[in-house]
Amino acid sequence: MPFEELKPQVIQLLKNEDQSVTDRLHTICQLLKDKIDYYDWVGFYFKNEDKEELKLRTYVGAETDHVIIPFGKGICGQVAVSNENFVVPDVQAQDNYIACSFTVKSEIVIPLFKNGENIGQIDIDSETPNPFTEKDERFLEFVNQEVAKIL
Repeated sequence: MPFEELKPQVIQLLKNEDQSVTDRLHTICQLLKDKIDYYDWVGFYFKNEDKEELKLRTYVGAETDHVIIPFGKGICGQVAVSNENFVVPDVQAQDNYIACSFTVKSEIVIPLFKNGENIGQIDIDSETPNPFTEKDERFLEFVNQEVAKIL
């Protein structure tokens, strides 16, 4: 499904105030995994209070042991420090990659800002080599901007 068609669905799901924020984030994860065939694991990490670490809030996909990620460690930890998008076409080529599953071939992590502060991120793993484009980046930036409105 094209990203432009998903945008109104993202907005609608996030507006559902009958659900908790975490439940709404989970529905976004499920939507993205279901509608974009190369999104195999979708999750949201957030800064863990005043600690220099990220904590997994919700996700859809294979189970992970990576519930807590220190700043600077792995792709997610690097994004927490750099405040910049990180697209990894081949996870095997990354020295600082935390392997979640041997089936993961690529990853994209987009920081989530609220009032100019990096408070979290959306993390997507793919079992497809090098599937992410600038269109994925722009779409996921849009998702995070919409998510920030309900936090």
